[in-house]
Amino acid sequence: MEEAADSAMGRPGGAQLRRRLGRADLRAVPEVRKALRELLRHWGRPGRSDVAELLTSELVTNALIHTDHDAVLTATVGPRGLRVEVRDFVGRRPTLRVPNADDGTHGRGLILVQSLADAWGVRAHGVGKAVWFELDGGAV
Repeated sequence: MEEAADSAMGRPGGAQLRRRLGRADLRAVPEVRKALRELLRHWGRPGRSDVAELLTSELVTNALIHTDHDAVLTATVGPRGLRVEVRDFVGRRPTLRVPNADDGTHGRGLILVQSLADAWGVRAHGVGKAVWFELDGGAV
């Protein structure tokens, strides 16, 4: 994981989606996917918005399952691509785990983010952290 400040992906002037997610409210996951799909309707080359939805679902689910607090999602489409950030209010940093075959589907979220995102990382905040990823939309 890399540490980074806000990058050029999130510069003002692009479209933005911002949602407050209630603690442990997993109904927010499909709602966020739908809102992100609408935001990205005309963005990127084919398949990039599907990857964005998948990775966003992983970050939102992790924040809601592994913390006992609300979270805030911010997705910004800028001139160079998409940046999605999920901020929670727990300082404990996520860890990459090697998935265990006996674990079903658990433990694969950050591996997916690491594999599919162009960049990703964790940034500490005064209270909590933000886990983020960026995708370049590519030529359309």
